Amino acid sequence: MGGWSSAAPSGLVAPRGGAADRYSPAPLSGAAADVSLSDLGRETLPLKDGWAAVDGGTTGGSTADDAHVFTVRNRNELVRALDGGSATPKIIQVAGTIDADTDDDGDHLDCADYATDGYTTKKYLAAYDPRTWGSAKPSGPQEEARQASAARQAGRIELAVGSNTTLVGLGDKAVLKGASLQLKGADNVIVRNLELRDAYDCFPLWQPNTGGLGDWKTAYDNIWLRGATHVWIDHVTLSDKGHPDAEEPTHFGRNYLRHDGLLDITNASDLVTVSWSRFADHDKAILIGNGDTATGDRGRLRVTLHHNEFESVVQRAPRVRFGQVHLYNNRYVVPADAHDYRYSLGVSTESALYAENNAFTTPGHIEAADLVKSWNGTALHQSGTLFNGYPVDLLAIHNAYNSGSERDLTADVGWTPTLHTKIDSAATADREVARGAGAGRIP
Repeated sequence: MGGWSSAAPSGLVAPRGGAADRYSPAPLSGAAADVSLSDLGRETLPLKDGWAAVDGGTTGGSTADDAHVFTVRNRNELVRALDGGSATPKIIQVAGTIDADTDDDGDHLDCADYATDGYTTKKYLAAYDPRTWGSAKPSGPQEEARQASAARQAGRIELAVGSNTTLVGLGDKAVLKGASLQLKGADNVIVRNLELRDAYDCFPLWQPNTGGLGDWKTAYDNIWLRGATHVWIDHVTLSDKGHPDAEEPTHFGRNYLRHDGLLDITNASDLVTVSWSRFADHDKAILIGNGDTATGDRGRLRVTLHHNEFESVVQRAPRVRFGQVHLYNNRYVVPADAHDYRYSLGVSTESALYAENNAFTTPGHIEAADLVKSWNGTALHQSGTLFNGYPVDLLAIHNAYNSGSERDLTADVGWTPTLHTKIDSAATADREVARGAGAGRIP
């Protein structure tokens, strides 16, 4: 393998712009897409399109000068364009597939390349087997080696996205593989027309007491917002494609998880719109608010989710704490062979989830009562819900069939959304989202 210094790479594709680079409404691929779709980077969030439209709206890097419009085709170029998460207005156009797990020579890095200080999965499993280690938190040489190895991987795949940035895919096949986009304290960011897949953790942590029996904890979300504001995520596809957790082995009686969330919005992030995106083939999709005791999130975590597809998602679509979340015109599909499905809408501490005109399609062994789960939640507004083509009242069903350990929810969430585009019937949205959600489908 070549060296993998963190120094900024030198080569970037020349910026594109000018009259020749006009936007075409038809999906394109190949060289033509580099030109015809480049104006996507100048597009901004439409007025009233969700929470991200308030207080000045979300414009991303649309004002970038020509020197800060980049087309990137590999990790080195992407890192250089991101500029360490700087706030300089910038438009970054992703062409083709970029693998974040590569060294500075462009050679792929696998888990063995990141491992250091004597770490191996076999040694780690032997060191912390609950039958001999017990229920204490892992410590000692192998845990220290795991942490050091994890830091090496994080240094390659965690990519800081700064304020005033637009990150956009060119054509219909722009892919960012193995990366975790980190929007930490960033303001005014747009991510569009991009597939983000397989943020794979080589070094999961064993937590003996999680869930009573213990569990594996992973580190990377495909996109993680921490204290981020004014963020528009549109026409992206997020999944575990390439390394599904279902194909991982079982260790200590638990699935050896390799992925965390697809999109986490935490740490007082605010004013976020997620639209026309696809969340697929994953366990925990979207977490909004990361802790019941994070009272600093009060008045924040205002998020709009509309015209998104959740297919083969086990849970958290989304799970909400504290935030005012508008959830409308989304499509949920649980496949016939899904036997690990848990819930879709998670109502947690002080959440104010306003759900309207969403469509759910599930196999026969999943009931409407399974769609909502509450942990310390108090309220859920729902209207216009379709379940396998039939109108249902999720609130009434939840209250009638909850386990008894969950309190009944009221319909009053304390607010009514006003920032939204046209709200269609659930049936209409179901059809339109099936055709139009995800990367490469901007009309």
